[in-house]
Amino acid sequence: MTEISATEAARGLADVLDAVEHRGERFTVIRRGRPVARIEPLARGEGLEVKELLAGARPDAQWAGQLADMRRLLELDART
Repeated sequence: MTEISATEAARGLADVLDAVEHRGERFTVIRRGRPVARIEPLARGEGLEVKELLAGARPDAQWAGQLADMRRLLELDART
């Protein structure tokens, strides 16, 4: 992910949006030395964000049980 200053983002917004839209680039906007925003493509339903999140997560012994619990809750929610 490319870091750009808030000033650069403001001055070059059209170019930043073109990079995001056409090349799938992602930007972190920095203001006063701190990250304040991300500019990135919208998710297209491919689960890329979930894949990235899971790839960076450390193994958790309780995860499988928690996932099963969440699935049961989703099934119950879908019935109501």
